[in-house]
Amino acid sequence: MRELSLNILDIAQNSIAAGASLTEILIKEDSVKKELLIGIYDNGKGMTEEQVRNVQDPFFTTRTTRKVGMGIPLFKMAAEQTGGSFSIVSQVGVGTRVEAKFKTDSIDFTPLGDMSSTIATIVCMNEDKDFIYTRDVDGESFKFSSADIKTILDGVPLSEPSVMNWVEGYIGEQTEQLLKN
Repeated sequence: MRELSLNILDIAQNSIAAGASLTEILIKEDSVKKELLIGIYDNGKGMTEEQVRNVQDPFFTTRTTRKVGMGIPLFKMAAEQTGGSFSIVSQVGVGTRVEAKFKTDSIDFTPLGDMSSTIATIVCMNEDKDFIYTRDVDGESFKFSSADIKTILDGVPLSEPSVMNWVEGYIGEQTEQLLKN
């Protein structure tokens, strides 16, 4: 994929398909170590050890509409090509934790992409789910919680275009502030 944000979108959709009511997305940048950690954590139905092994195989998918599943394998490959690492830990009935660490000074590092649009899309298209997005740059961070926004909006749908625009703008502004520091 051309942007890591698209991998994140794909894995978040996997969490939703696995019945997660809460998905947490963490982006943690360390400019001194020249590393980027991406974590996607959910409380979905989880997977067995065999399913965890299989999900990393591009020729395995649980979908009936196609015979390959490329999301996890491509994400893993993108991390490992930079000299980084990848892990997936899951427990049936508890959820799944996916983490990828990237070396940002590698020529093979894929740009993060438009996380503001990605998070706004995930949040606003899945109103019945909760999402927490945390962006950390060198120890400074902000957190966005869809549950907090739902409380503030008091019944206004997240799918309302003005809400989606606000979510995207808010995340963009907060990210910009972090990157300035």
